[in-house]
Amino acid sequence: MTYRLFEGKEHASIYQQYRFTPPDEVKNVILQYLDRKKGKPHVLAVDLGCGTGQNSRLMAPHFQELVGIDISECQLEEARSVPGYPNITYRKGTAEELPFPDGSVDLLTAASAAHWFDQSRFLPEAHRVLKPRGCIALMGFSDSKTRLYFQDCGESLNEIYEEVKQRLLPYTSNPVSVAEGKLEELYSAIPFPDKERIECIRVNTTISVRNLVGFFESFSMYQTYNAKDPSSARELLLNAQKRFLEEMGATSPDTEMGIQQEYFCVLASKPQ
Repeated sequence: MTYRLFEGKEHASIYQQYRFTPPDEVKNVILQYLDRKKGKPHVLAVDLGCGTGQNSRLMAPHFQELVGIDISECQLEEARSVPGYPNITYRKGTAEELPFPDGSVDLLTAASAAHWFDQSRFLPEAHRVLKPRGCIALMGFSDSKTRLYFQDCGESLNEIYEEVKQRLLPYTSNPVSVAEGKLEELYSAIPFPDKERIECIRVNTTISVRNLVGFFESFSMYQTYNAKDPSSARELLLNAQKRFLEEMGATSPDTEMGIQQEYFCVLASKPQ
């Protein structure tokens, strides 16, 4: 089935503002794999479940053309509003029905989206549209491995982070749980003999308290909670921000903390 959880205009705006752009470390892994397996030129990349276009914009400079595909027109409107990427086209659609001729795509990629795909329909479609030696590259991060740090209060910040996730757990859909398994089932189902799964790509950066709370707001399970009980959902975010600031001894939500995330990447190359 196709899940429809990210389509509202407000959610799309939150997604654009607070979702992480995939890190260069993961982008480089993907491009190096494509170079090894297929080689240049890199003509057409397709970013599946592109959302508001973070991954599309990251990949676009390395291809003659990039097409972002998403089921949500509101998400695509946000993506199109970002100027400066003339080789990107955004189209409404799904990963299971791709508007490309047979053997025309160099790279099919997805960032924190493949857990929503119907693998029984996506994988034959991927085989159809990929060029010989064309590649699949599906990335994501394991949120259970996320760690926060700030001076000597990192442990208490991590406890708050986990408490928020526990509050949202009853509103978590099954595909999100699949993502935490690093797409193991999807990886096993890929029919190409040449495939690999790279785990534990650790990336350290910083994030403000405001943006971390916004990141919570972008979660599909938060949006489900908010639809059922908006007052309690809002209170969860306000309380989380208050507690983060208290633990850090800070007053401004623009105060930054360190964050470590653990990314993974599923890679596969279509046979010649």
